[in-house]
Amino acid sequence: MSSPETPSWSPKKKHGPSLPNSAEEKNVEEKPSWEKMLDALYLFKAQHGHCNVSTHDEHNKSLGQWVSQQKVLHKKNALSSDRKQRMNSIGFIWDPHEHEWNAHFNQLCAF
Repeated sequence: MSSPETPSWSPKKKHGPSLPNSAEEKNVEEKPSWEKMLDALYLFKAQHGHCNVSTHDEHNKSLGQWVSQQKVLHKKNALSSDRKQRMNSIGFIWDPHEHEWNAHFNQLCAF
Protein backbone atom coordinates (compact mmCIF):
# COMPACT_ATOMS: atom_id res chain seq x y z
CA MET A 1 0.00 0.00 0.00
CA SER A 2 1.37 3.44 -0.85
CA SER A 3 1.71 6.33 1.56
CA PRO A 4 -0.30 9.56 1.13
CA GLU A 5 2.87 11.37 0.03
CA THR A 6 3.47 9.03 -2.89
CA PRO A 7 0.22 8.14 -4.66
CA SER A 8 0.23 4.90 -6.60
CA TRP A 9 -1.45 6.55 -9.57
CA SER A 10 -1.42 9.93 -11.22
CA PRO A 11 -4.19 11.62 -13.24
CA LYS A 12 -1.64 12.21 -16.02
CA LYS A 13 -1.17 8.44 -16.40
CA LYS A 14 -4.86 7.76 -17.04
CA HIS A 15 -5.78 6.30 -20.37
CA GLY A 16 -8.20 8.27 -22.49
CA PRO A 17 -8.88 12.01 -22.64
CA SER A 18 -8.17 14.16 -19.62
CA LEU A 19 -8.77 17.80 -18.89
CA PRO A 20 -5.88 20.13 -18.03
CA ASN A 21 -5.63 21.19 -14.39
CA SER A 22 -4.44 24.74 -15.07
CA ALA A 23 -4.20 27.30 -17.84
CA GLU A 24 -0.45 26.69 -18.04
CA GLU A 25 -0.99 22.96 -18.39
CA LYS A 26 -3.66 23.57 -21.03
CA ASN A 27 -1.25 25.76 -23.01
CA VAL A 28 1.41 23.04 -22.87
CA GLU A 29 -1.09 20.44 -24.08
CA GLU A 30 -2.29 22.63 -26.97
CA LYS A 31 1.19 23.21 -28.40
CA PRO A 32 1.73 19.69 -29.75
CA SER A 33 -1.74 19.76 -31.27
CA TRP A 34 -1.05 23.14 -32.91
CA GLU A 35 2.32 21.87 -34.13
CA LYS A 36 0.70 18.74 -35.54
CA MET A 37 -1.84 20.81 -37.45
CA LEU A 38 0.86 23.14 -38.77
CA ASP A 39 2.74 20.08 -40.02
CA ALA A 40 -0.46 18.91 -41.73
CA LEU A 41 -0.77 22.36 -43.33
CA TYR A 42 2.82 22.12 -44.63
CA LEU A 43 1.95 18.76 -46.18
CA PHE A 44 -1.29 20.10 -47.66
CA LYS A 45 0.59 23.00 -49.25
CA ALA A 46 3.23 20.66 -50.67
CA GLN A 47 0.47 18.59 -52.27
CA HIS A 48 -1.88 21.38 -53.42
CA GLY A 49 0.33 24.45 -53.80
CA HIS A 50 -1.69 26.61 -51.41
CA CYS A 51 -2.83 26.81 -47.77
CA ASN A 52 -6.50 27.60 -48.40
CA VAL A 53 -8.03 24.46 -46.90
CA SER A 54 -11.81 24.33 -47.14
CA THR A 55 -13.91 23.31 -44.16
CA HIS A 56 -16.02 21.38 -46.70
CA ASP A 57 -13.10 19.22 -47.87
CA GLU A 58 -14.07 15.76 -46.58
CA HIS A 59 -10.47 14.53 -46.73
CA ASN A 60 -9.12 17.49 -44.76
CA LYS A 61 -12.11 18.56 -42.67
CA SER A 62 -10.26 18.92 -39.35
CA LEU A 63 -7.41 20.81 -41.05
CA GLY A 64 -9.93 23.11 -42.72
CA GLN A 65 -11.59 23.79 -39.38
CA TRP A 66 -8.19 24.46 -37.79
CA VAL A 67 -7.24 26.87 -40.60
CA SER A 68 -10.56 28.65 -40.16
CA GLN A 69 -9.97 28.90 -36.40
CA GLN A 70 -6.50 30.40 -36.98
CA LYS A 71 -8.03 33.05 -39.25
CA VAL A 72 -10.58 33.95 -36.56
CA LEU A 73 -7.86 34.18 -33.91
CA HIS A 74 -5.79 36.35 -36.25
CA LYS A 75 -8.74 38.66 -36.91
CA LYS A 76 -9.33 39.01 -33.15
CA ASN A 77 -5.60 39.69 -32.67
CA ALA A 78 -5.50 36.63 -30.41
CA LEU A 79 -2.89 34.62 -32.33
CA SER A 80 0.63 34.82 -30.97
CA SER A 81 3.15 36.65 -33.12
CA ASP A 82 5.28 33.48 -33.28
CA ARG A 83 2.40 31.43 -34.67
CA LYS A 84 1.44 34.19 -37.10
CA GLN A 85 5.04 34.45 -38.32
CA ARG A 86 5.32 30.68 -38.75
CA MET A 87 2.15 30.60 -40.83
CA ASN A 88 3.26 33.64 -42.85
CA SER A 89 6.55 31.89 -43.59
CA ILE A 90 4.76 29.22 -45.64
CA GLY A 91 2.71 31.76 -47.58
CA PHE A 92 -0.49 31.51 -45.53
CA ILE A 93 -3.13 33.95 -46.82
CA TRP A 94 -5.21 35.32 -43.96
CA ASP A 95 -7.96 36.81 -46.14
CA PRO A 96 -8.27 35.08 -49.54
CA HIS A 97 -10.88 37.59 -50.78
CA GLU A 98 -8.69 40.57 -49.99
CA HIS A 99 -5.69 38.79 -51.52
CA GLU A 100 -7.59 38.10 -54.74
CA TRP A 101 -8.93 41.66 -54.90
CA ASN A 102 -5.42 43.09 -54.48
CA ALA A 103 -4.07 40.75 -57.17
CA HIS A 104 -6.71 41.90 -59.65
CA PHE A 105 -6.20 45.54 -58.69
CA ASN A 106 -2.45 45.19 -59.29
CA GLN A 107 -3.14 43.64 -62.71
CA LEU A 108 -5.41 46.58 -63.52
CA CYS A 109 -2.74 49.06 -62.45
CA ALA A 110 -0.16 47.30 -64.63
CA PHE A 111 -2.50 47.52 -67.63
